[in-house]
Amino acid sequence: MNAATHRTPHLRTPSFRLDGRTALVTGAGRGIGSAASHALAQAGAHVFLVARSAGEVEAACLDIRANGGKATPGQLDVSDAAAVKAYIEQNGPFDILVNNAGTNRPSLITDMHDTDYDSVMGLNVRATMFVTREVARGMIAEDRGGTIITVSSQMGHVGGPKRSLYCASKHALEGMTKALAWELGAHRIRVNTVCPTFIETPMTAPMLADPQFRAFAESGTAFGRVGQLEEIMGALVFLASDASTLVTGSALMVDGGWTAR
Repeated sequence: MNAATHRTPHLRTPSFRLDGRTALVTGAGRGIGSAASHALAQAGAHVFLVARSAGEVEAACLDIRANGGKATPGQLDVSDAAAVKAYIEQNGPFDILVNNAGTNRPSLITDMHDTDYDSVMGLNVRATMFVTREVARGMIAEDRGGTIITVSSQMGHVGGPKRSLYCASKHALEGMTKALAWELGAHRIRVNTVCPTFIETPMTAPMLADPQFRAFAESGTAFGRVGQLEEIMGALVFLASDASTLVTGSALMVDGGWTAR
């Protein structure tokens, strides 16, 4: 046989573009949520930004539109299951969901208050699961497939000082993601997490302002530094796009090697 017989078919890299798709991003007013919204809009998606603070999502939407993107702001408390259901029924269905709303109350377990548990688990786990449920219902009803991305953390795979409650919530999200990947796969819905290390955001600013904590955070990465918002944006576009159609039930580590040790 000559070489021509074994010629490789012409291969084309799947598109990272999101033109014509709609995306819902929770906790979208600032930090990773705002970065996710900008990234998806820059890739062509019409992004619906929601958060409890209307002013922040409106400002983010203005910035996205000023740069040629499509964005719609919405005030929504994702811990209110009835409000979540009403919002998604009115504005959905969506092709992409980014579960970003979350919180953290670092403390030793011996110092943890009952209200700390209720706040962290209520927002990080309960609200995330209920938003996912409503978006998945819309995707299934329209038989449109889709992708669900939850912003987890390196702490969803390891432990850390004063992080027992936060780790419990993020480990729960990793388990939920694995189960939903199998539950929703038949509907062509992919479910994944993205797991950043410490990123410079308004939420981490008070912690990183402590020199001792910042040294701890920087020493945990192979680069000796914390992450920047731009460094998570590409990972989110990848998981949202056709470039990752065989990726489900996975955790994409954007942690500077933290979990590789």
